Amino acid sequence: MTQYKIPAIPGDGIGPEIVAEGKKVIDAAGEKFGFDVEWVDFPHGADHYLETGELISADTLRELSNYPVIYLGSIGDPRVAPGVLEKGILLAARFYFDQYVNLRPIKLLEGVWTPVKDKTPKDIDFTVVRENTEDFYIGIGGKAKKGVSKNLLEVERNLYSAKFGLDIETDSEEIAYQIGMISKEGTRRVIKYAFDLAMKRKKHVSSVDKANVLSDIYGFWRQEFQDIASGYPEITTDFNYVDAITMWFVKNPEWFDVVVTPNMFGDIITDLGAMVQGGLGLAPGGNINPEGTSMFEPIHGSAPKYKGQNKVNPIATIWAGSLMLEQLGEKDAADAIVSAIEKNILDSKVKTYDMGGTSTTSDVGDDIARIVSSM
Repeated sequence: MTQYKIPAIPGDGIGPEIVAEGKKVIDAAGEKFGFDVEWVDFPHGADHYLETGELISADTLRELSNYPVIYLGSIGDPRVAPGVLEKGILLAARFYFDQYVNLRPIKLLEGVWTPVKDKTPKDIDFTVVRENTEDFYIGIGGKAKKGVSKNLLEVERNLYSAKFGLDIETDSEEIAYQIGMISKEGTRRVIKYAFDLAMKRKKHVSSVDKANVLSDIYGFWRQEFQDIASGYPEITTDFNYVDAITMWFVKNPEWFDVVVTPNMFGDIITDLGAMVQGGLGLAPGGNINPEGTSMFEPIHGSAPKYKGQNKVNPIATIWAGSLMLEQLGEKDAADAIVSAIEKNILDSKVKTYDMGGTSTTSDVGDDIARIVSSM
């Protein structure tokens, strides 16, 4: 029997409850498909931060780098200022492990209502590949008051480093600025990941940019996309401005197979994708480094007002666990979990309040685990 040791970071709010159900379903899949998981829990989140002052240490990150995957619940707590936990834990891990792919399946399951009129599961089944470490999310910028000033901004990545020395002169009372940057290395690797994924699907890749206005940064993205596309003659492609693709996601979601996008635009369109597939409670995500440590999580927040009530929907977390198993090479088990989620929804007997039911978080986890075991 294959043995896996998987670290889990339940995190804040509803995180511990939903991760517990994800573990339950993964353990059931292991019994069915011949693997065993030893879970290693890490305490990082608001409670740990408030007790120790530590977000996540370099030693912990080094320890986590020994594992191929991490299972994450949710991060965020009203006792801590917005951004502290998110930047200090989520972004710290994302950059440390160089998780350059944010993978977001946009799939409407049978039995799930979508706000998109007259669309069915056969119409809504695509994947967004979002670049996850660059663009305007590199986190460098500043403010300057009237007059002359200087600033030195630096970016340090595993792939490269960059420095921006700014001489600023303005007669405005005050200005604010943010630098967006993409690299050749960072752009090419995520686009190649998207093309390789499309080879396993319907062999179509759609690129997202705003090259007509932000022509330097996104013109460069488009140039690299075209160059990589030339090496995949079997794959058809199209280009979409980010404002246009928000229309097409709603009007014609069936057009899409794999969508690859720079970081900021991906952040926006994947939330729209979550609504198209039925809501945040059904939307999983993966932060992936194909050659390193990847992290899998639901895309919704920590919902602190529901903490400890055993009432929230765990399906996004369970589905994220399926993505994690697929990353480990357990594709049959991963597919079985998605099928079990779909059967739970179609049976319509065990469902949480957001789907019109009265069942608890643990009821849903129990039911999906039962279905997996019976397959």
